[in-house]
Parts: sequence; structure tokens; C-alpha cells
Amino acid sequence: MPVAASAIYFLNLRGDVLINRLYRDDVGGNMVDAFRIHIMQTKELGTCPVRQIGGCSFLYMRISNVYIVIVVSGNANVACAFKFVVEAVALFKSYFGGAFDEDAIRNNFVLIYELLDEIMDFGYPQNLSPEILKLYITQEGVRSPFSSKPSDKPVPNATLQVTGAVGWRREGLMYKKNEVFLDIVESVNLLMSSKGSVLRCDVTGKILMKCFLSGMPDLKLGLNDKIGLEKESQIKSRPIKSGKTIELDDVTFHQCVNLTRFNSEKTVSFVPPDGEFELMKYRITEGVNLPFRVLPTIKELGRTRMEVNVKVKSVFGAKMFALGVVVKVPVPKQTAKTSFQVTSGRAKYNASIDCLVWKIRKFPGQTESTMSAEVELISTMVEKKSWTRPPIQMEFQVPMFTASGLRVRFLKVWEKSGYNTVEWVRYITKAGSYEIRC
Repeated sequence: MPVAASAIYFLNLRGDVLINRLYRDDVGGNMVDAFRIHIMQTKELGTCPVRQIGGCSFLYMRISNVYIVIVVSGNANVACAFKFVVEAVALFKSYFGGAFDEDAIRNNFVLIYELLDEIMDFGYPQNLSPEILKLYITQEGVRSPFSSKPSDKPVPNATLQVTGAVGWRREGLMYKKNEVFLDIVESVNLLMSSKGSVLRCDVTGKILMKCFLSGMPDLKLGLNDKIGLEKESQIKSRPIKSGKTIELDDVTFHQCVNLTRFNSEKTVSFVPPDGEFELMKYRITEGVNLPFRVLPTIKELGRTRMEVNVKVKSVFGAKMFALGVVVKVPVPKQTAKTSFQVTSGRAKYNASIDCLVWKIRKFPGQTESTMSAEVELISTMVEKKSWTRPPIQMEFQVPMFTASGLRVRFLKVWEKSGYNTVEWVRYITKAGSYEIRC
């Protein structure tokens, strides 16, 4: 935050103060009264989460039945403030066993005051990692990973965990079987014209990891991205191997990734947190492999009949299959009766969304299915208005397929003890906004 927080308030739905903490003396103690009068009582809570009253800004968010209000006396970084609130709530939930509401605050107000002193210093956000804070804030009744150890034995490397470079992972982890699970999950977004030309297409993806590794391992992940392969060929003085390469856009990493090494060598190297976390996000706009092609034909026969024909082709490999395929074909609101013929799956008319819904539980690759429907409409006496056809929408999941073509070339694990590691890699592509105009 360019300008630090002056105060933070926890209010219930009536506006009563549950807990508050003043970090600076540049605001008065009656700030919460201004929030009640000018925001809560005027029913403007849902309009905008940032309000300016006098010379102060109020940044507020509702979590369950609690309002968290941050007061600043200047122009603060709003995104940073809300990120702080989200991380603080996650921290409180980890201490409260997953609950965060008015009762949880009243039952743990002593612990909350102690945490507020640690996670914000003079109005500036500090470390909000539950794993680190639990190393040295162990209130009675709070489940702590070190509660079973003797109380006279000091916590090992607590200071290093707070101030060191590997604050997201504690030392001394031991597993009988060392495993790494890596999932590449992609959402493909498409807007196709009625003539079959692609108007907009991109893929947003994320790499999820679940690590059960002993000690302090160092991992290195290799992908088939173009820049990374070119950098590797320069370092090793070898030509790039044949195969599809992709260009990643808008890449964001977890804090565990060594950005210095990534900038110099274009390799994703990191010491992973324990358990499940999101390693990176990315977006791809070029060379997208569309898993399905949809060919619709809709004919309006007068004012009371329509014919709908939809052909769906799966473009992915013949050994693969898609699960939970749903095709939603919009129809006019005055639809009265429908009849269907499908080559696979089931189809019905859903009046609540004004769509013909065609569901196929399992769709093999390199195949096609068709749906033919006759739609009878209610004839009205008013002048007919032209029906603006909404686009056809699709839902699906394709395991072991990536629309971007992203592949894991290798996943290496180094640890000083030299244990063996089992790596599991999975791919899945889902439908984001997959629309075809008709």
C-alpha cells in the first residue's frame, strides 16, 4: 500500500463493532460511526466497496455475516487492501477450523488481536502465511503442528521460516512414499461465427501440484514452451528437437518459483510448499486445438415451426474421449412442443432457460453425433419481432488432452538424501465460454 491502513474494523450486520485495531493516529476514533451513518444506513453497501467520506477512504468487504472495514487517510492501493483481507480471512479460518463468522470472532477475540499485531505493522501488511504464523503463535485450543512437542523445546528455525527465502515450507517433513502429483487444467474459450470462422479463441490454464516430499527438495519443471526450448538449446549448444512448441502469454507464478533463474534460463525451478498449491497460470492465443466443431442449421418455417439440426464433431485423438458433453441450443420463448432425434445421448427442452439441451455422457474422439429437432411455436396476434438468435453453448471435459498443446517434458526432483520420487502427470481440458453463433 502506498498509504498504509490507519484502522481495521470487524462489524456485524447491525454495525456493532466486534473487534477493531488502530494502527495510526491520523484518523479519529469515530470512523466506524461515519461508516454506519453514510454507508450502512443509506443501503449503499452493495454499490461500491470503496467509499470516500471526508478525507478518509473506507474499503470494506463482507465475509459471511461480518463486514471487514479498512480505513485509510489517503489514496491507498485498493487491490492490495482487498488481497490483505482475503489472506487474513484464510489465516483466521485455518486457526478457527474453517469457520469465520460473528461467533468465531467472539470466541477467539484474544487470538485475533494477537494475529492482527503480527500480520500488520504500523498499517503495512506483513507475513500472512498460516504455516509460518503457527510456528510461534500457538494459542491454547488452536490446533498447531507443534502442539505435541515438549513446551520447553524451542521451535526449530522459526526465525528462518519467517525471514528466510523458503518461508512457505517448514523443515523436518518426512513421508514413507515421496510422490508428486501435477495437473494441467485448461479452459478453452471460443466464439465462432455462423459460417464456421473463428472470431475469438484462447486458452487459460493453470498447473496444480500436490507434493508429498521429505526434506527440502528442489524441483525443476520442463515444458514445451518455445522460449524455454530455445534458451535450453543455447545453453547446451544443441538444436531444438522436432515437436510442437507453444508460446505462453501472461504467465504468473507461485512465490516459490525462482524468478531470477527463470529470467536467465527460462526454467521453472522451485522448492515446493507441502501439500496442494497452484504453481502457475498462463494464457495461449495462438495455435489452439479446438476439441469440438459444431455445425448448426436452424430454419424458421413460418411463424409456428422451426427445424434445428446440430452436428458435433470431436477433433481430438481417437483413443481419447470427452465426458459430460452438453450442447445448449437456444429457441424462442414461445416454444410449445418439441420432438427430437439423436444419434447418441439424450435431448430435451428446458423451458427455464429457453434451450434445447442435448447431453452426451461419453463422446469418443474422431467421431460425430447429430441432433435433429422439430420445434412448434405458439402463434401470437401481435406483430412478429425478429428473433435475435443467441449463440449455441457447449460444456465438456476432455481428460489427457490440452487445447494449447502444452506438455510436460520432464519433472526432476533433487534432495540431498537422494530418495526416489514417483511423479504423476494428468491433463484435462474444460469448456470455458465455448459459443457458436447460429
